[in-house]
Amino acid sequence: MLARHDALIPREIEPALPPSLRFAGRAVRLFAGGEANKGRPGQRLAHAFQQLGPVAIKLGQLLSTRADIFGTEFAEDLGHLKDRLPAFPVEQARAIVELALDKKIEQLFSSFEPAIAAASIAQAHPAVLLDGRKVAVKVLRPGIERRVAVDVGAMRMAAGLAYRFAVEARRLETIQLVETVARSLELELDLRLEASAASELGEVMAKDGFMSAPAVVWEGVARRVLILEWVKGHALSKPETLDLPGLNRHALADKVVQAFLSQALNHGVFHADIHEGNLFVDAPSGLYAVDFGIVGRLGPVERRFLAEILWGFLQRDYQRVAQVHFDAGYVPARHSVADFAQALRAVGEPVAGRKASDVSMGRLLELLFEITAIFDMHLRPELVLLQKTMTTVEGVARRLEKDHDLWSAARPIVQTWIARELSPIARAQRLAEQGTRIVEGLARWAENPHPAPVVIEPQRSSGWWTGLSVGLSVGALVIALLALLHRV
Repeated sequence: MLARHDALIPREIEPALPPSLRFAGRAVRLFAGGEANKGRPGQRLAHAFQQLGPVAIKLGQLLSTRADIFGTEFAEDLGHLKDRLPAFPVEQARAIVELALDKKIEQLFSSFEPAIAAASIAQAHPAVLLDGRKVAVKVLRPGIERRVAVDVGAMRMAAGLAYRFAVEARRLETIQLVETVARSLELELDLRLEASAASELGEVMAKDGFMSAPAVVWEGVARRVLILEWVKGHALSKPETLDLPGLNRHALADKVVQAFLSQALNHGVFHADIHEGNLFVDAPSGLYAVDFGIVGRLGPVERRFLAEILWGFLQRDYQRVAQVHFDAGYVPARHSVADFAQALRAVGEPVAGRKASDVSMGRLLELLFEITAIFDMHLRPELVLLQKTMTTVEGVARRLEKDHDLWSAARPIVQTWIARELSPIARAQRLAEQGTRIVEGLARWAENPHPAPVVIEPQRSSGWWTGLSVGLSVGALVIALLALLHRV
């Protein structure tokens, strides 16, 4: 498909290629032709992604947020993949809604209009409930489950081949990566789960105040249908939105970054699909999110590592950032912390204090990838959604404000988290809580030194020595497990 659209080795890049690749490009272009071979590289790639299906479309959405890496024209050519794909007929959508909610359209809505936005998995219809509320009705595409299953099968095959034959690709943990993506897509195909995520993230956003989410109309929730209250504002995916009178683009760029970081660090749950097609703005700086099909989650340990890494870069404390990477197991222990800190300095110092427009993100990413290879860093599947969302968020912020300072926007969120969670008082409180749990556990073990494999009520103490010995045994087991996890 890519070859047919001349999107595999595009003719435009031929002058920059070595002779061997020029020959390969010409050979590949023998398969291209007709209308599919026309247009700019971004347009051809967008058409190929559209025909390849949902997973390719999502990749195109990610690429379209990074005009600073791929160029404005290329990113805009991919932009229609966000929410302007061909919609399926409104009559078909009506039938799906009626079947899913077991009611006629007239029993649900006073009006139900054609789709206003269409993406890879579903499309959204404006409608008005019988009580007068304006809503958005999200409907899954017909046959989307089969398309996703085919895509996932192809990804699994490609991941297995890459892992087997491409030694360099093994660092990317292709098999685990695909399983992470497959699981995310599986959850996205059940709109009941998205309704739950919208409700949860709506509560989180209300606490933080950076971003808002529409309320769920729970009587309009089914596996293939989701009704949300209408979001005011203008779609950020439309170019004219950025020219709205009174729009504070700097404040909006800050809010996008701060909303994501606050969700991830303070609550451990975040909207993991924050591209322009899922964001609405209202002058001067109102920010609203939709489409909660992909949600990322971070445990307490990952949140601490993320905060300390960000804070280390903000303070330009590369030794601390390096140490956190080793503590987290992101870098194999056989390497030197000092050497890794030196490599991080090579990344951080060239961009410190410079305007975003003066930084080549392409070269920066190339350097980062080279460093990960030198230090045998593997992709962490549990952090894939976090890394993908961070990439998208930065791209959205830079589209809002060309010279947006990501670090300045991040500083207050990270600084507050560090002060609250890593202060001496907070550490003492956690230590006291851990001590209390250990004492309670020792007491329970002491009261029943030979527990049956069921949950039982505590008995009276049978001696401190039994509790201590069992506690030490369990402690040794925990240490062994931690050592094993560190090696993994």
